[in-house]
Formats: sequence, structure tokens, C-alpha cells
Amino acid sequence: MEDGLSIKQLSHTYGAKQALDNVAFDVRPGQFCALLGPNGAGKSTLFSRLTRLINGPPAQIMIAGADLHRAPRQALARMGIVFQQPTLDLDLTVRQNLLYFAALQGISGKVAHTRIEAALERLAMAHRAGEKVRALNGGHRRRTEIARALLHKPQVLLLDEATVGLDAATRRDITAHMHDLCQTDNIAVLWATHLTDEIAPQDQVVVLHGGKVMANDTATAICGAETLEDRFLAMTGTAQ
Repeated sequence: MEDGLSIKQLSHTYGAKQALDNVAFDVRPGQFCALLGPNGAGKSTLFSRLTRLINGPPAQIMIAGADLHRAPRQALARMGIVFQQPTLDLDLTVRQNLLYFAALQGISGKVAHTRIEAALERLAMAHRAGEKVRALNGGHRRRTEIARALLHKPQVLLLDEATVGLDAATRRDITAHMHDLCQTDNIAVLWATHLTDEIAPQDQVVVLHGGKVMANDTATAICGAETLEDRFLAMTGTAQ
């Protein structure tokens, strides 16, 4: 796949534990792909490999046409990431956090300010730009992190359990925004979750369980006559 995200032959072990077992799937540009799996399925390990936080056996990982192994700088520059654990500086304002990240990406001056204002407006955070992150609720902090991840105009966006701890209305707003982003910006989104209500019928779903891909299709095709939740529970033997 020239653009988007392509993963082939990705395995990882922690000692004797097989965390990922020959994982392979593609996410095309403009596609919202839910990486659906229970806790311990290997989702965070997969994200750690995709972001090079950990290394392991050779695998073929292409990010917007760049080989993560052979050209890591180019590959990582084309990707945005929102980790499960918050990474904002609580004592800086929303805008200061974004300015700092923009500087790390080599974005400065008028370009940085223009992109920051556009990202904040898009995430409905412009009115909170001057507030310290410490004063924000969990939903507004997540919106800030998503805005930050978009500043360098990535072609692939990874979000690892981005709605953990948020209320149902906030989760719905954030997932709706990510679906809109796929369509308007043609970004390939990989959204790790264990919650089936964050997934739309037309979304690509990769079910990960025990480090293996159990299914890779649209939500509608996977669930058939069942609900996606019932099908997911049957495939993984877990409870949400």
C-alpha cells in the first residue's frame, strides 16, 4: 500500500509470552479502522512497535509509503499518535503545549500559529486555548492531545484507547470527530478500543485477541445477524 498503514509479519514476545503473533492488516487513506480487543490482547504492544517505543523481530511496516525499519524518521514524521496515558504538560496552557510540540516538529512562526488555531477551532477548543491543562476535564485534555497530533499534518493517525475514563457523550463526540477527519482529510486512522459502541457499521474492524488477528472486515460483515458486541464476545470469550 503506497499510502495509509500496512502491517505484515509482525510478531513480538516478552520472554515466553507471545504478545503478537504474525499480525497483518492494512488501513487505507480515509478509513477509520477500529483495533478491537479485550485488555491484554496486544493492542498496546502493537502501538509500541508502530511507534518504535520497543523493537522486536523484523516486520514489514509501511507508514504512508515509508518503511518504518529502513526509513524510521520519514515514517514517524508521517504519523500522529495519541497514547492511552496523557502526555500534556499540566502547568502549560493549551496553546503553549501545542506551540512546544510544533517547535519539536520544526514548525514555527506564522505557520505554527495558523495550524494551532485551526486545530483548536476544529476540536472546539479555541475558547480554552489560554487555560492551563491542569484546569481542563478529561475530555478537553483528549481534544488537546488530538489537536496536537494533527499539527504536522500526518497521513496516519494512531489513537490508543483514547476515550478511556471519559463519559458516554464525550466519547461519542470524539469518535464522531475522528470519523469526520477521515473523510475530510483522507487520514488513515487506527483506533484501539475494547468498546464496540465506538464503532460504526461501515468501519473496518480488526479483532485482536491473544496477539492474533481473529477477523479483519467491516463491522457489518463481521457481526452478520448478531450485534457486534455479541460477536466480539463470542470470538474472544470476554466481557466488556
